[in-house]
Amino acid sequence: MSRRTTGIGAALSLLTLGQALLLGSTTALATGAVVLSTPVAHAQSADALNNLGIVKSNAGDYQGAIADFNKAIDIDPQFAAAYDNRGNAKRGLKDYHGAIVDFGIAIQFNPQDAIAYFNRANALSDLDDYKAAISDYNSAIEINPRYEHAYNNRGDAKRKLKDYRGAIVDFGMAIKLNPHDAIPYYNRGNALSDSDDDKAAIADYNSAIEIDPRYEQAYNNRGIAKQSIGDLEGACADWRKAAAFGDTHAPKLVRKNCH
Repeated sequence: MSRRTTGIGAALSLLTLGQALLLGSTTALATGAVVLSTPVAHAQSADALNNLGIVKSNAGDYQGAIADFNKAIDIDPQFAAAYDNRGNAKRGLKDYHGAIVDFGIAIQFNPQDAIAYFNRANALSDLDDYKAAISDYNSAIEINPRYEHAYNNRGDAKRKLKDYRGAIVDFGMAIKLNPHDAIPYYNRGNALSDSDDDKAAIADYNSAIEIDPRYEQAYNNRGIAKQSIGDLEGACADWRKAAAFGDTHAPKLVRKNCH
């Protein structure tokens, strides 16, 4: 049987800014500058360090980011966003257990933060603990019923547990909330294909490709679905397209099935 490419769409964490990041002042103050009180100065320093850590984390400097988040937390031990962001940086280093601890502290200080539940769920999924991940996605959705990425990623966790019906429903919710995102169509296509509904899967892969014409995995998996319904010519065309866009599985499928 041909190998289907798995999608984990929208599993990327969302970094939380403590406050707007200033990249330089627009006016220079002369004499008579106001001296901030110590608590306010500390809060601003913690925010500045948190924001600096976000910049480093977005640039892939996770170690440097963690050092900044540590300093922010030293200044403000109840800074929920800094714990959340440090968890993201740890996840970037594949320290999933450490990330889960940080997300848990962020939730403790801000139990209505849907993003922290979402991020912890992603780290739990990284450890293949899909049941616990689904519980956290549930919490994120309960707080924010329009959290499209949480529906998408919960669907992916359900698919990993072979709850294909539940996955299809979740991907459908993600599509309803954002019909212009190719990833949930692709993921629902995979769940439909897992359920042996290849014609419906092809329709979803079509939608994903219409939104993103260079979606290599969607071409690859559409080819597999076409092969399953006996359209080998269409399958080969899709695999060649996938290979041209860089999919690593497609060339093997072309060599094996296409002449």
